[in-house]
Amino acid sequence: MSAISKASISARVASIPRELRIFAFASLCMGMAFSMFDSTFNNFLNDRFTLSGFQRSFLEFPRELPGFLVVFVSAALWFLCSRRLGGFALLLGAVGALLIGFLSPSYWVMVIWLFIYSLGQHLFMPISPTIGMQLAEEGHTAQRLGQLNAIRNFAAILGSFTVFLGFRYLGFTFQHTFVLTALGLTVAAVLMFTMRTADRQPAGLYIQLHREYRLYYILASLHGSRKQLFITFAPWVLVTIFQQPTQILATLMTLGGIIGIIFQPILGWTIDRVGERKVLMIEAVILVFVCFGYGFARFLFPPNTAFFVTCACFLLDQMLLSVGMARSTYMKKIALQPDHVQPALTVSVTIDHIFSISAALIGGVIWSKFGFQYVFLMGTLIAAGNFLAAMKIRIPAKTQI
Repeated sequence: MSAISKASISARVASIPRELRIFAFASLCMGMAFSMFDSTFNNFLNDRFTLSGFQRSFLEFPRELPGFLVVFVSAALWFLCSRRLGGFALLLGAVGALLIGFLSPSYWVMVIWLFIYSLGQHLFMPISPTIGMQLAEEGHTAQRLGQLNAIRNFAAILGSFTVFLGFRYLGFTFQHTFVLTALGLTVAAVLMFTMRTADRQPAGLYIQLHREYRLYYILASLHGSRKQLFITFAPWVLVTIFQQPTQILATLMTLGGIIGIIFQPILGWTIDRVGERKVLMIEAVILVFVCFGYGFARFLFPPNTAFFVTCACFLLDQMLLSVGMARSTYMKKIALQPDHVQPALTVSVTIDHIFSISAALIGGVIWSKFGFQYVFLMGTLIAAGNFLAAMKIRIPAKTQI
């Protein structure tokens, strides 16, 4: 690389505002950390504990309960601004990862540490888009969120590749992975603490529902229900219906991450240009076809074709999860006051988890009693509801792009 090129890159990096540079690097560190943990946790469970079916299913409770509690914990920590709360959340995750790796003599002790790790992870969920929107230029909010999401996608690929190299060639143990996870989260937390402080929100804002935001809450509940189809049932179709090994899912997740590096900034740019209403309506229409493909490809096509159709649906579904940034920017635009944004996003995490847990339970019953295809028929109804809700989106003229 020539000296001129190096100078040009240095000048471009220097032109990025300090807070954005710090948060982008923090996003890279935390993305790698979370990816390394997720890449090894299931293998750790399998090797360390002999789990019964009940114990494995019960693990979803301590993993998802923090998502429900996040609004109350955020209210209790109201004296921390978003950036300090984000740093605290990442430190919680780091502590949880270390405790899981080094102080888990039994399954039930590990469950306690998993709760701590998951609480940190869920506390950070509404913080990330809040800070991303704070660091965006007017009219380019979704584009900024897309850029930051692309960084996290790239980081997730780096994290999983690090795990692959470590276990294959460097003699990694699970403790190595958990130490690296904790290190990445700690570095990200320190970076968050070096950012300039933002305004704090009173505790009451976190637990207060505003009538003016009811459509946003409805969108959050529909997203929670729809998300669970991807997290729980889509992989289960590939594993149980198509009898695919674990590496197929890993390959699809990696491929989806690579696509996301390109797709997320484009999606953000599109949201800024055409608006949240159109993007969310398009998402709902595509999701109808995705759910139909999951549920009925096996009955409509030869086995090989059906498998590739289902894989395509999986990748599309993974990309559609990124449309969540449109809900965040919609909330920012309709907020009665700027300090309503972070509490509303936090409330949406709680609402999301109430409906996602419910959808998992209902979907499991439907799968057992009627067949997997009817779970995804339920998904098409959720997508239709999402389309109708998106049609009602109206952006106040004073804030419309």
